[in-house]
Amino acid sequence: MSFKYGAVGLFRCPGTLFSKQVGGVKFAPVSQVERNLRIRNGMKPDRALGANAVFRRSFGSDSASTLGHKSAIPDDLELYNELDRKYVMHPYTSMTEPLPTHLVKEAKGIYLHFEDGRKVIDGMSSWWAAVHGYCNPVLDKALIDQSRKMSHVMFGGLSHRPAIDLCKLLVDITPKGLDKVFLCDSGSVAVEVAMKMAVQYWYKTGRPEKSTFLTITNGYHGDTFGAMSVCDPVNGMHTMFQKTLAQQIFVDSPHVCKGGEAESLANIRNVLEKKNGSIAAFILEPIVQGAGGMRFHSPSFLLQVRKLCDEFNVLLIADEIATGFGRTGELFACDHANITPDILCIGKALTGGYMTMGATLTTQRLSEGISHDGGVFMHGPTFMGNPLASSVALASISHLLDSPWKERVEDVSRVLKNGLTEIFKSDKKSANSVIADVRVLGAIGVCEFKQPVSDMTKVSPFLRTDILLTQFKLGSRSSHFEWCLVTSFRKAALYYATF
Repeated sequence: MSFKYGAVGLFRCPGTLFSKQVGGVKFAPVSQVERNLRIRNGMKPDRALGANAVFRRSFGSDSASTLGHKSAIPDDLELYNELDRKYVMHPYTSMTEPLPTHLVKEAKGIYLHFEDGRKVIDGMSSWWAAVHGYCNPVLDKALIDQSRKMSHVMFGGLSHRPAIDLCKLLVDITPKGLDKVFLCDSGSVAVEVAMKMAVQYWYKTGRPEKSTFLTITNGYHGDTFGAMSVCDPVNGMHTMFQKTLAQQIFVDSPHVCKGGEAESLANIRNVLEKKNGSIAAFILEPIVQGAGGMRFHSPSFLLQVRKLCDEFNVLLIADEIATGFGRTGELFACDHANITPDILCIGKALTGGYMTMGATLTTQRLSEGISHDGGVFMHGPTFMGNPLASSVALASISHLLDSPWKERVEDVSRVLKNGLTEIFKSDKKSANSVIADVRVLGAIGVCEFKQPVSDMTKVSPFLRTDILLTQFKLGSRSSHFEWCLVTSFRKAALYYATF
């Protein structure tokens, strides 16, 4: 696959968008309504231009910027860094002492081009979303073509071809028996939808007491409230919310149990025997637990969980937001065990990293149960089924299926295994060994350290080696690429833009 896409960059420096020149800086027209609103908010006109008034606000003791309709800020790197620190909230960092950010000017193929001139490989593919690389011509065309027809219409009482075609395609490629698709905003919302489906199914079929959820520790399912309630309550990111969240049931994951998968399955059986009457569904990330530590479990474990759910009349929710669309070596992680969950959540790579979108799939049995006696499913996001996102998702999935994606993942996996094995062997010989474990599955490579790496500023030197990767906290350990995977990952990334 060629990385020289030469596609149109969708994000440009703001200076090209402004329409009025004042003192060497361009500004956009401001409507009279916005002018009045800004005056009420304490902003003063810099010039008396009527409806095109220009406004000035101080950004510090020595710097000032004029704001117009399109945020007329001078194209200055240091100023943008200052504004980013002052006004922008980034995820998982302090609001008063935020971690440093790197301003991206554009992204093409597997590369991020920073404002300061550096070019790095995006080893995380934007949190596992950009599976085709950036500025992919196929996805660019789908987005541009759809934007010329309609960018959005509500999905209540209306429908459109891109959404219908996407739902049909998802039914065709996901595990057999998943026949209904709910298109939503994101992965976290897909989990919320799945949990509501499970609860509403039991409510409408005469079992309202089945309203809690069972899961394994070390899981991560999103940052919204329902999703947070089934994330790991101790080692996860949401401990401070425990008194507010719904209390769910947790069983130790195979990696926590001394007896591994057999012990974990025995514990799951024990809970189901005692509490199946109150459990709506078992939710887990099949095969790979992502943000909870990049931990793998076997297809046999997943198959046994499916059987236990069937035995005790509990629904199974598979959260494939991170694992879907080939990441693990199968199109969906459930395919490793040849099982069909009652509810499937997907997101991330669904649109190839272009648009925010998630989807929740379920069976005919559940959809009929939810609709029993005039029931309607009680969820309706404003942007569900968005035509732009639907069109790009169609293009992304079709582009993936038309490619030799499975062979590419196998090649990436081989490179990662060879590189990580070599690194692990070398580290073992060192008197100051730091690596606890390395593991690879599909296009996922993990290096687990013996001690946590708490100082994220140490990541910066690795940007000078032309690669951007990330870390996950594993309780008392860190699983993380930056320190030892640079060479191996560069080889894998340069082979293919996909994955």
